[in-house]
Amino acid sequence: MLFLSLLLLVTGTVLLVLRLRRITPSRLATAGAVLSLTAGLLAGLATVAYVVEPYEVAVPTTLGSVGSTWQSGLHLKSPLTDVTTFSTRPADLDLTGRDTVEVRSSEGGVLYADLTVKWSIDPAHTQALFKLAGSGTAVQQRLVYPDSREIVRNVFARHTTVEGYSSQREAIGAEIGRLITERLAPRGILVNGVNLRNVKPSDDLQKAIDLKIQQDQATARAEAAVRTAKAEAEKRKIDSESTAAANTVIANSLTDRMLMSQCIDAFKAAAEKNPVYASPCGSTGTPVIVDGSKR
Repeated sequence: MLFLSLLLLVTGTVLLVLRLRRITPSRLATAGAVLSLTAGLLAGLATVAYVVEPYEVAVPTTLGSVGSTWQSGLHLKSPLTDVTTFSTRPADLDLTGRDTVEVRSSEGGVLYADLTVKWSIDPAHTQALFKLAGSGTAVQQRLVYPDSREIVRNVFARHTTVEGYSSQREAIGAEIGRLITERLAPRGILVNGVNLRNVKPSDDLQKAIDLKIQQDQATARAEAAVRTAKAEAEKRKIDSESTAAANTVIANSLTDRMLMSQCIDAFKAAAEKNPVYASPCGSTGTPVIVDGSKR
């Protein structure tokens, strides 16, 4: 830009001199001189002035020397100064699709984790980030991206497969967010949130999980059947013991005199309506007829 500005200024000056010496037509020389000088001045102004947009911070470098951070607004600079801008708006790092993180559980099972890291630059650390990465895009690719993937793998490696994709998923997401924040904060990167969006087992692991579920269900059915059989056996045992105890009580309570009395009472009741053929109570012998119809 500086060389273009000097070229335009020189061209405008030459045309102006030719116009004054009447070497070239007045209108052509005047128009050319005005345009060249105007463009040269604007180009020169662009080399010494720089506007930092809102939601941006800038880092100037002059001949290899890094200057202090510029906030939004108009800044004057040397024509030899280069300016690198960083956006302070929140950015999303989506680790999905081709960037899905492949992790392994403590048992060796392969899982695929999708997550989003919401981050932004701390303006107070822009100069340090410039020295570490060089640009806003490089900050994400060189710092946020690799550190986030490393932490996700380390956290899942401390949990079992079942914890990873179901029972402890929320706790794992919170742990990942905390560790990423602690890792990036000293570098001037603010982590505004980490969303563990999805955890999916690999195909081989899913088959193993399905087989384990089927085995657990079969075991549960077998255990239920055993419990039912034991309960029925206990019930039959209790019923048998109760019947035996009742029979024992009855047997112990039936004396010969009581049996004789009950026998006689039974035959009397039966004889009131019908003839009864019976052996004499308490003895053996020829049956006798008790005719209850004859009074």
